Amino acid sequence: MRGMLYALPLLLLAGCATTPPMNPENICAIFQEKPDWREAAANTEKKWGVPPPVPMAMMYQESSFRDDALPPRYYFLGIIPWGRVSSAYGYAQAKDETWSDYQKEAGGWRSSRDDFDDAMDFMGWYINKTYQINGIPKNDAYGQYLNYHEGWTGYRHHSYDNKTWLKRVAARVEARAKRFSAQYRNCEQ
Repeated sequence: MRGMLYALPLLLLAGCATTPPMNPENICAIFQEKPDWREAAANTEKKWGVPPPVPMAMMYQESSFRDDALPPRYYFLGIIPWGRVSSAYGYAQAKDETWSDYQKEAGGWRSSRDDFDDAMDFMGWYINKTYQINGIPKNDAYGQYLNYHEGWTGYRHHSYDNKTWLKRVAARVEARAKRFSAQYRNCEQ
């Protein structure tokens, strides 16, 4: 009986975890499985003017739609875990300082990086600011992803120029956004 009392809170917490969609390669399947995600994407489009396929493709790249995604660890002497490579966390892999800016400007102090609605709104905010700061169209997944990864100043200084691996990743995000766009047009009805 005592063991069940200890196990019950763990089971309840496990039930709170959000699982990634079963078919992450199809935006229609994602939104059919998770209608609240479709609503969050529609709200982001309405509020920020951001087409849902772009933040969805970026989020897929960043976290594979995992709410508790974390960056890799540093290892001291190659074996002892020693912190993370960045403070990024959640669906959007937003860093502490950028999330804090979002909370002050748009999200409010109660917003959370592991809440899909908040993460989607954050992506809309970031994509909109990228458009305002660097003039990258909101439907340009390639340019938007480079800004997202390198930051607005890094992008302006072309910090991505010598990062062929990052350009390949941005091209994958762009290809996924185009696939999602074609799918989205067909599933909107």
